[in-house]
Amino acid sequence: MNTDTTVVVTGAAVLLPGADSVRALADGPAPGGAPVDPAAHVGRKGLRYKDRATQLGYALTAAALRDAGLLGADEKEGITVPAASIGVVASSNFGNLDTVARALDTLREETVTATSPMDLPNASSNVIASSAAIRYGLRGPNLMVCNGETSGLDAVHWAATLITAGRAGRVLVLGVEPDNEVVRRLLGGERAVDGGAALVVESRAAAAARSATVRAVLGGYRRGAGEAAARGRRWELPAHLGRASGAAGLLQVAAAVGFFDAGEPGPVQAVTGTADGDARADLLLLAPEAA
Repeated sequence: MNTDTTVVVTGAAVLLPGADSVRALADGPAPGGAPVDPAAHVGRKGLRYKDRATQLGYALTAAALRDAGLLGADEKEGITVPAASIGVVASSNFGNLDTVARALDTLREETVTATSPMDLPNASSNVIASSAAIRYGLRGPNLMVCNGETSGLDAVHWAATLITAGRAGRVLVLGVEPDNEVVRRLLGGERAVDGGAALVVESRAAAAARSATVRAVLGGYRRGAGEAAARGRRWELPAHLGRASGAAGLLQVAAAVGFFDAGEPGPVQAVTGTADGDARADLLLLAPEAA
C-alpha cells in the first residue's frame, strides 16, 4: 500500500446501553443495559444546557482521544499534539432534533422573545461537531454530516479525504444518535440507539511519528445504489438496541476494531444504506498487519 495515502485507525470508543468497549460491541451487547451517563465519563461541568447527543458526543470524544493516546486522564492537560492537526467529522441525523422542536414550539405558541438564549445556539445542525472541537481544543477542519442512513460511513470517508488531501494529520470521527420522545415520534414509535461510537483516524505517517498503535486500516470505500457486493465479513448491530442511523457506520467500524484487537482476521466490511437499496455505502476494514 502507498504509505502516503494509507489511513489507519488508532483509537476507538463505544458507548451504548450494554456496551462500553469495542470488544463488548463486537461480541454483541446484551438486552437490558443501563442508559449511558455522560457525567460518569466527563464530569458534570459543561453538560448543562447541552442536548443529549452533544453530551454523549463529549463522552465519546474523550474516550476515543484517550484510547489513541491523544488526551490524558485529566482534560485540563489538553491534547498531546498540535491543536490544528486534529479535525472533527461528526455524523448524526436526529442529534439536536429535540432542541429544534422545542424552539419551534416556543416560536409558534409565543414569540421569539420567549425563546431561550441557551437553546438557540444549540439549534444549529453542526452543534455536535463544533461543541466537541471547542471542548477539547481540536482546531482542524470541522464538518457535520446529516445525510441519512449512509451518514456514518460517509463521515469516515470525509475524514480520510481530509487526511489524504493534507488538510489534517488526524481526524476524530464521531457518530451518535439520542433516544427521546421527539426522535421516537419521528421514527413512528421506534427507539434510537441512545449512544454511538467514535474513532481517531490518522495518516500512517502521523501515527508512526508518535509511535501510535494501529488498530485497523481503512480499505476501499464505495457509494451507490443497489446491494453491496460481498468483500468481507459483515457485522450487524443487535436489533434490540434500536435505530442506529447516523451512528451505524461508526459502530460497524468500531466492531471491526474489536475483532482485530482480539486477533480475529479481516477483512470486515461495513455496509449502511436504505432498506430499498436506493442509497448504499460500504467500507472495507483491514487488520492492522495490512499497514
